[in-house]
Amino acid sequence: MEPLFPSELVKIDAPIKKKLLGITEYEQRLKLHNDMHVGVCELINSPTQVSHLVLLCDSNLVDQERVLIAQLCERYGVTPPTVYSTHFVSEMGSFRFKWERHTEYSTYTVYYSAPFAEPFSEPAIHYLPKEWLESLPGEVIVGVHLALEDKEHAIREIGSLAALFASNTVIGSKVAAGRAVVWTDNQIHSDGFGRVLIQDLQLGSRQAGRLVKRLIEIETYRILAMLSIPLTRQYIPELVHYDTRLASISTSNTQLNSVEDEQNLLKELSQLASEIQEISARTSHRFNASKVYYSIVQSRIFELREERIEGLQMFHEFMDQRLSSSMITCDLVHNKLETLSTRVERASALLRTRVDITMEEQSRDLLKSMDRRASLQLRLQETVEGLSIVVLSYYLLGLISYGLKALKASGIKFNTEIVTGLAVPLVIGLVFFSVRRLRRKLEKAHQ
Repeated sequence: MEPLFPSELVKIDAPIKKKLLGITEYEQRLKLHNDMHVGVCELINSPTQVSHLVLLCDSNLVDQERVLIAQLCERYGVTPPTVYSTHFVSEMGSFRFKWERHTEYSTYTVYYSAPFAEPFSEPAIHYLPKEWLESLPGEVIVGVHLALEDKEHAIREIGSLAALFASNTVIGSKVAAGRAVVWTDNQIHSDGFGRVLIQDLQLGSRQAGRLVKRLIEIETYRILAMLSIPLTRQYIPELVHYDTRLASISTSNTQLNSVEDEQNLLKELSQLASEIQEISARTSHRFNASKVYYSIVQSRIFELREERIEGLQMFHEFMDQRLSSSMITCDLVHNKLETLSTRVERASALLRTRVDITMEEQSRDLLKSMDRRASLQLRLQETVEGLSIVVLSYYLLGLISYGLKALKASGIKFNTEIVTGLAVPLVIGLVFFSVRRLRRKLEKAHQ
């Protein structure tokens, strides 16, 4: 089979600056256009065996993947992908190899078109070098073999499927408007791979390619959607514990006796909110990704256009019974996290309001106390001011008396007692008005 898009082998996704009709093109135009052709279905003719691997790996390992693919290309004399490629497809000897890099995982698919005696006895993955497979980075999360039987092969009876699927319960249906029959047991077999058998009744090469692609995506995204299941099992007990703690805190909110109790309870609420937000931050991406993957699974099953085979459960029935319940559980945990976060915020807001009211009451009482102290201080100041007038007047009259006595001793005849007595009201008045003027001056300067 020839590549659908030979240009992909040499395509460069680097930003390109050029003009079309004299108009500058957007630098990402070519990349956006080529991205539409990523994941295009292969042209497949029966009989064909397909092996599909999905490896979870960090995005920083993509360069290592490109190096390994380049080594594989060198081994089979094929032009390797560029350093910017995120997908690659090429004929390699007797098989066809396809690699795609996604956000959190990479897929490796091998197509081998040749007659086979028994499905799954010699899967397509065996045509890849064992040492090369062992060097791939990441962890296997999906492994599945698909076998597309020849149109000339007799239609299999349900009883004859037991040997192919290790006597497991088989599900299946007619698909593609009755042009094919698909069976699987949704089990991992002794070789570590799942198995899907396709009976070609009247498929064209492009229809077969689309059918294989949909079945691969159903298996891939089914498992990726279930990556959030371990999180739900891990955090459900913790969420129950958080719910109990929040109920206890809410009850304690009505039994507080002091500001210290309120502040301690607010600290406990803040700690609870922090723990819930930490869990939400760790799980929100996984839960949202599972929701997207599950929607893709539902879409691909719908595109199969299933027709019932008497006595077999169909794909959509199996997924509704098994996968949908798990996804509902994930949604419940995700929504529980959001609900708990909202409840904690409300409880914190109510407690902060209570603390603010208590602090305002304390501030009001403190201001009243300060007003009383200021009033008392003013009265004391007025009292001291009156005493200071008397004291100053007394000392000033004493000085005047000493001066009059000195004048009398010098020979001037007058009665010092009478003069001193007459000076008393004058001195008191002078001191009074001087002190009052000084106080007003200081008050004015303060204002």
